[in-house]
Amino acid sequence: MNKNFRMVTMAYLIFLSGVLGAMLYAGIVVTAVTFHTEAWLGADLLTRFQEGQIMTENFLRLSYVVNVLVVVVMLYEGYKFKKFERDTVTQVATFFVLATALLFSQYYLPDIISMQLQGEEMTKSVAFVNQHKGSEINSKIFALSLLVLIVQNMRKACK
Repeated sequence: MNKNFRMVTMAYLIFLSGVLGAMLYAGIVVTAVTFHTEAWLGADLLTRFQEGQIMTENFLRLSYVVNVLVVVVMLYEGYKFKKFERDTVTQVATFFVLATALLFSQYYLPDIISMQLQGEEMTKSVAFVNQHKGSEINSKIFALSLLVLIVQNMRKACK
């Protein structure tokens, strides 16, 4: 691996790790704080619906970074594929990263936002609960796939 491509690989791994960290932080820390504002503020100032709107805005902003990740992964992994530097695990992880990232930013998030725009009653419906649960499962698959992709690329880079 030449020096320039090694630097690109390092930047790629740092970016992937940063997005994974941001996704985990948003899903674990920000969600826990946002949906328990009464513990931090000392009073029930926000309704569950309002807390959900705040959380949606956090994930909407995260989706911009996830969309950039899709482009970066396609370019990097596509280049590696074209150079015949491929293995099955990396290809499967790449597919899952791309699929779940696009599901997150282009399917689940817009659908959840449109349901929130219909009002608080819609967010209590079975359709919303199922959609939200699907987005949680999707985020977990995304995080795991991204971790596998990071580890595979790190393993190859350290050879």
